[in-house]
Amino acid sequence: MPILIAVFWLGYEQMKSYLVQPKAIFVLGGDPHREKFATEFAHQHPNLPIWISGAGDQRYLKRLFAKAGIDQYRLHLDYRAVDTVTNFTSLADEFKAQTIDSVYLITSEDHMRRARVIGEIVFGSRGIAIAPISVPSKRSPEPLDKSFRDGARAILWVTTGYTGAELGKPGRLNTGD
Repeated sequence: MPILIAVFWLGYEQMKSYLVQPKAIFVLGGDPHREKFATEFAHQHPNLPIWISGAGDQRYLKRLFAKAGIDQYRLHLDYRAVDTVTNFTSLADEFKAQTIDSVYLITSEDHMRRARVIGEIVFGSRGIAIAPISVPSKRSPEPLDKSFRDGARAILWVTTGYTGAELGKPGRLNTGD
């Protein structure tokens, strides 16, 4: 029965992602290819704010988006995330407070499976739908165990508010992100 419920829920979330009109662009930052892709994608969606979580160098990103002709007021750089799980947990409540109930999720294609698992759990717990946009990469997809591990961490956050990110600190079990 739990497997049937999980399959139904994932199917529902998948369908919802195709039916909603995203209200923001959400980029998992730290990869120049993703950030460059986001500038191009932003031109196709000129009225949407752009959130970059785990953003790289602030001056570089502001220059990149300015050079692409993207107004700076659309750009929101968030530096709280330390890994993929915290990319989502650090902004979920802020998005909900701003009534952002759907986002375009931009990340590398090799990273998308794990990002979607985390996002469906974390953002889904706040009623935020995800429309995935993959940035091509030449890397192989991440191992499935990373998706399971971080899915469990996302469930931990939903139930306790704790992400498990501290496990990656020196002297502790590394989360491998």
